[in-house]
Amino acid sequence: MAVLCLRVDSSSYKSGGDPMIILLLLFVILGLSLLAGGIWLAVLGGSLYYAMAGAALIVVALLIRSRRGKAQLVYALLLAATAAWAIWESGYDWWPLATRLGLLMLLAIPLLWPAREASRKPAIALRCIWALTGALLLGSLFNDAHRIEGELTNESVVTNPQLGETGDNNDWSSYGRSNYGQRYSPLEQITPDNVAQLQPAWEYQTGDLKTPDDVTETTYEATPLKIGNRLFLCTPHNWLIALDADTGEEQWVYDAQVPAESQRQHQTCRGVSYLPAEGEPDTDTAEPLSSKPARTLAAMRCDAQLYMPTSDARLIAVDPVSGARCSNFAEDGVLDLMHNMPFEQAGYYYATSPPVVTQDLIVVAGAVNDNYDINAPSGVIRAYDARTGELRWNWDSANPDDTAPIAEGDTYATSSPNSWSVASADEELGLIYFPMGNRTPDQLGMYRTPAEEKYASSVVALSLETGEAQWVQQFVHHDLWDMDTPAQPSLVDIETEEGLQPGLVVPTKQGDVYVLNRETGEPLLPITEVPAPQGTVEGDWTSPTQPVSGLSFTPEPLQSKDMWGATLLDQMMCRIQFQSLRYEGRYTPPSEQGTLVYPGNFGVFNWGGVAVDPERQVMFGMPLYLAFTSKLVAKQDDKSPSGETNQGEQGLNENAGADYAVALSPFLSPLGIPCQQPPWGYVAGADLRTGKIHWKHKNGTIEDMTPLPLKVEMGVPGIGGPIITRGGVAFLAASVDDYFRAYRVTDGEQLWEQRIPAGGQATPMTYLNSQGEQMVVLVAGGHGSIGTAAGDYVLAYKLGAVGL
Repeated sequence: MAVLCLRVDSSSYKSGGDPMIILLLLFVILGLSLLAGGIWLAVLGGSLYYAMAGAALIVVALLIRSRRGKAQLVYALLLAATAAWAIWESGYDWWPLATRLGLLMLLAIPLLWPAREASRKPAIALRCIWALTGALLLGSLFNDAHRIEGELTNESVVTNPQLGETGDNNDWSSYGRSNYGQRYSPLEQITPDNVAQLQPAWEYQTGDLKTPDDVTETTYEATPLKIGNRLFLCTPHNWLIALDADTGEEQWVYDAQVPAESQRQHQTCRGVSYLPAEGEPDTDTAEPLSSKPARTLAAMRCDAQLYMPTSDARLIAVDPVSGARCSNFAEDGVLDLMHNMPFEQAGYYYATSPPVVTQDLIVVAGAVNDNYDINAPSGVIRAYDARTGELRWNWDSANPDDTAPIAEGDTYATSSPNSWSVASADEELGLIYFPMGNRTPDQLGMYRTPAEEKYASSVVALSLETGEAQWVQQFVHHDLWDMDTPAQPSLVDIETEEGLQPGLVVPTKQGDVYVLNRETGEPLLPITEVPAPQGTVEGDWTSPTQPVSGLSFTPEPLQSKDMWGATLLDQMMCRIQFQSLRYEGRYTPPSEQGTLVYPGNFGVFNWGGVAVDPERQVMFGMPLYLAFTSKLVAKQDDKSPSGETNQGEQGLNENAGADYAVALSPFLSPLGIPCQQPPWGYVAGADLRTGKIHWKHKNGTIEDMTPLPLKVEMGVPGIGGPIITRGGVAFLAASVDDYFRAYRVTDGEQLWEQRIPAGGQATPMTYLNSQGEQMVVLVAGGHGSIGTAAGDYVLAYKLGAVGL
């Protein structure tokens, strides 16, 4: 470093007095931009640094030709002050430091040499500060300021835990493996010691690809079922596909022939459901059909049945052996879920998640478009006879006490809170558990009834026999932020001071993970109420307090110093946006000014949920941290707002019939990257008995986020879910880089990764094939909203397999 400071190559300045026009212009442009933006930021109450840095750069520009030594001294002071300011604001953390210092470090390079021999001292001073700042910056690469180090127990806390099994332990018989929704497999062939030996076993492409007519959020989110020796999965356009579990060979395809619909917010299918026949026949014995689509087969009477919900609001029952529709269910295997709906706008109601099959019932919920219209279809939950499709009961959160099957000609409640994610069931307790959403419009609460207020943004336990609500636990009071409960509740018995209790674990978008007694709804980890920001538009109101769980991944509130960007300029613009928005912490109400929502609408957790180990009493999750903005747009004379509306959940949505439209978007810089500094994505492990987070690590790289394929670990966003195995390994794809990864559950260390050909925004699964080999399968097809690579792949891995 001393050599770098003192050595000056005379050949570099013999020509002295070069105009350096380009550098001068850069300093002028950058200086004026920082000065103007910095004054604007200061007026808004933000940092004075940017205006001062801009002024300093202008001074450097004025001096650089005639008084280069003084320019070097001014620049040296600017660089030293910037380094001190950056560390004061962000600590010793690479990404915040790099974006504050990187551009200034690059622009300093032409100034490191003097113009003539007599002005060596200013150049040496600049060189020393530049070298020290560079060493400081490079050193921060080796300091992970966000990592929580620790270790979860690897010992059994509960022996022979309940797994909610409905079939063979080698299978994966429902979305979360069983109706308990644990995403936990008792298989232990793959361990932390051998998982690095996983290799591709087979690959299948469905042929269902995104088309120009599809909505933005066309996504592959399917988790296959494994029954006997077949896999069953659905595609975004609702093709139901059967594959040989050993080889991936296609057995049959059923195409529901779902038409395109521009008003549909989501085009996806997370999975299918299975009803075994009496005596559970083994589907291994079925001879494969040709690859000819099964839609050409006539409907037939089925013993076992597969059920696929569709994005045009149908529930279709299919024979798992042949792929033919089941003539004994509804109308030749097709149940129209729009029956008795109060409003039937095309594309406003559909099912994206698999229904629950239990006690000869199939229990169905659905998604309702957010923020398109105050008059929308009902969020009713309905139970049908699983073999015939006859309606047994219906529970509508706006009319919760009347669960008898609705009469012909009557209609369900308008726009009542819905459950768009996956439910869980406990047959022994006779209860089914639904994660509940909100009534549309999500950001306007003046249209809600007391019953809707009670059940919105909660988990509710319904009687399997009657559909009546047995208990409800709410996670957001008077939700104005679209904080639907997004994930399937995981049922796991929890060891407490009072002994083993039937538990329910449910993560939320706001980052709390609630651990409840699933029989009573009472908390097993404490829930406290904390004060919340107040003040809404006229006619609405806010709850004075909001709940917080004893196990929480909620981030600290954002501050101006947390703003980020690729350069000082876009970082400054993010600060200007931050200071311009209304933000008083979590649950700042929506406003005409524009409100910062953090955690944002993607949530800390979303539909992928968490995986729980019922034996070790721990959880593995993927917390995500991205801020969103929410702005209410007042309508004039009840007219629709100008501009393009209703193009998905993000953007400007009309809220037809309401006084306000709403504009929603991620909080991004002018360059399209998050305005808050990274990391944005983690993996984490916590103890479900104590609520302690034992470890938390950055997850994912920027390889697929930038034009250059740089495999730099940053902690990137993602959407999807994990699984855990008894072997002590967790599997997860989900992040915006195209990798499938395995982790050691006890400490979160990554043990294996595999490059995949498309985005892995689906939850994986695992099973034993007919040869007794543990397979791990992931559907990889990308996600429209987060922009990962599109595809149509089903990927299978096993130990020591021959590479494809």
